[in-house]
Amino acid sequence: MTSVLSNPSTATATERTERTATRRRYLMCRPEHFAVEYSINPWMHPDVGVDRDLAIRQWEELRATYVSLGHRVELLDPVPGLPDMVYTANGATVVDGTVLGARFRHAERAAEAAAHRDWFSGAGFERVVEPRFVNEGEGDLLVVGDVVLAGTGFRTDPRAHAEAAAVLGRPVLPLELVDPRYYHLDTALAVLDDTTIAWLPEAFTPASRQVLRSRFPDAIVADPTDAAVLGLNAVSDGRHVVLPAQATGLAATLAGRGFTPVPVDLSELLKGGGGPKCATLEIRG
Repeated sequence: MTSVLSNPSTATATERTERTATRRRYLMCRPEHFAVEYSINPWMHPDVGVDRDLAIRQWEELRATYVSLGHRVELLDPVPGLPDMVYTANGATVVDGTVLGARFRHAERAAEAAAHRDWFSGAGFERVVEPRFVNEGEGDLLVVGDVVLAGTGFRTDPRAHAEAAAVLGRPVLPLELVDPRYYHLDTALAVLDDTTIAWLPEAFTPASRQVLRSRFPDAIVADPTDAAVLGLNAVSDGRHVVLPAQATGLAATLAGRGFTPVPVDLSELLKGGGGPKCATLEIRG
């Protein structure tokens, strides 16, 4: 039975000095058509130039980083006319082999949803669900252990939370974002392992802050300076945390908690409002 959690029980994360990495499978899309041609978040300024060649080199470094850490990287073919396809995390949420597709808020990205669903169907996934309500994939649906943290406020429709619970078979914990700079949950909160998160409290409503503090009392609280370079848009395998190179304070804090920070420079993708996590969709099962 699935449910949307409104008053979850406390789950204390035990701080450890030794962290365990697990091999992951990721879906990425080379930014061959990356550009900032419109503005659908505060990071996007069409009047600021984008160096596509540099974006591709930085993306290749991110992909190579995952491979060097032992992870498997699958590739989604880029589509002309869809400059944001590099942000694959927004295209689906995958749990135990079930794929909940995305439905984008803005028309500029709408066609990305079908491209993602087609990839999963072609890759042999038997259950690929087209959602009724707007949800922007792992941008707003983050799996922590056996629970899905679900963001809303700017992109994902609150009704999508119950839909995600039903499709994915996991309890869903709704969270509301309030700062437009952190328009997706994955810009304000990073999943580090099954019991540990890092987050920026100022990005959430007081009620959501209380929920997160209750459930994750040992969470890492990010400095606003690190969050402002999308330092929380990070990817963790339980030990290694791939994060923007500019988030030096967060990297030091992670190291102090037993994680191994792996900095990468994605300064060009930041111009579109994304970082390592936005460019990385985890395939579970």
